[in-house]
Order: sequence, then structure tokens, then C-alpha cells
Amino acid sequence: MQVEVWSDIACPFCYIGKRRFEDGLEQFVHKDQVQVVYKSFQLNENARTDMEYDAYDALSARSGMSREEAKTIHERVAKQAKAEGLDLRFDTLQLTNTLDAHRLLHFAAEHGKNNEVAELLFKAYFTECKHVGSHETLIAIAVEAGLDSKATAKMLVSDQFTDEVRVDHLEGNRLGVSGVPFYVIDRKYAISGAQPTNVFHKALEKAWNESQPLTVLNPTSVEAGSVCENGVCKNK
Repeated sequence: MQVEVWSDIACPFCYIGKRRFEDGLEQFVHKDQVQVVYKSFQLNENARTDMEYDAYDALSARSGMSREEAKTIHERVAKQAKAEGLDLRFDTLQLTNTLDAHRLLHFAAEHGKNNEVAELLFKAYFTECKHVGSHETLIAIAVEAGLDSKATAKMLVSDQFTDEVRVDHLEGNRLGVSGVPFYVIDRKYAISGAQPTNVFHKALEKAWNESQPLTVLNPTSVEAGSVCENGVCKNK
């Protein structure tokens, strides 16, 4: 079973949702047979790599609310995250364009490190408040995940995986993704938002049960009960 997760490194609910989904997956009996793939969905494709304003001013500018109101909203989000064991430090968070971070995710996926790098990117951005638009930061994350530093650096100075990032975004749009996080299970069921752990667990169970072959609860033979086979109807 495959679960595709459309998310952005700069989305706090994507980090919160990641933890809740993982908790739901941990409770799932068949968790070892679930493949999780992180897809790219940039919330602000036009963001600059280096920004002079912080998260509070950014929200204030987008929404028209005051800086204090924006700070209050971020504090509420941080409180939600804390309940999941996450430490979101909006005061010192460094805003940036996440394209290169998403390119790194695609590079990592080719080496079987998609999930590991996704976790490290979220932690670096929200908790360690590192500049995830910096190639130096991204190379360090890649090395921590077990990827080659030279190969990572070579990828980052090129435009490799840029098209893949855009394709992920467009594919998400076609599936109905307008905001993240967005989870798609076997291209049959979708879950929008950082839902509670039990929602993810129940969705995994439902998708799994419906994907399994039909189970016959009693033997189907003329000896076992009343049945018609090969044009002949018999009763035990």
C-alpha cells in the first residue's frame, strides 16, 4: 500500500501532520507493507531565498492582521505542535524559498532516503531554525541522512529535479490539493490537513481491508452445504 504526502517544508501543519500520521501508521498492523512518499507542494514559489522579515511580519502582510495577532496565531500552532512532541520556534525561524529543499527530497528519494530527509528538513527549519535555502545547510542534512556530500552539492548547483518539483505540484492540483498537508492512500482515499492520529489509523485500515482479496467464510463444496455447481444442484 502506498501513501503519498503532499507537503511543504515551510508548513507547520505538515510537520504536525507528519507526526500524527506516523503515530497512526505505528498502530497499523500492516505498517511494514506501507510505502510513504513525500511529494512537493510549494506554498510560495516566488519567495526569495533570503528574507529580511520574520514569520510574524509575513503573516501580517499576507492577511492584513497586526503583528501581535499574527504572533498569537503562531503561538497557538506551536502549542498544537508541542502536544505532538515538536518544538516550533517561530521567533527565530528563517523564512526562505523551499525549492532547493524539495529538490533535495527528490534526490534523496532516488537513494531511498526520502522519509529521512523530510524529517531532517522539518526539524532544521522549525526547531533548529537553520536556513534551509542555503546549500551548505542542505548538504549537511543530506550527509546526516547518509547521502554523499559531493553528489548532493553537484545536484544543488544544477537545475536537476526542478521539473519534478513542478510536476508534483501540478499532479497535486489535479488530485484536488489546494492546501497541505494532503495524504493520498493508494490513489483511492484522501485526507486533507493535520488530522488526529485515529483518523489516519482508520483510513489505513479501511484502505487495506478493501484492497485484500475476497475471503470466503465457509467452504464452497456440495459436501459442505446446499450449492449448485456445474449445472447440478445438490443439498447435503
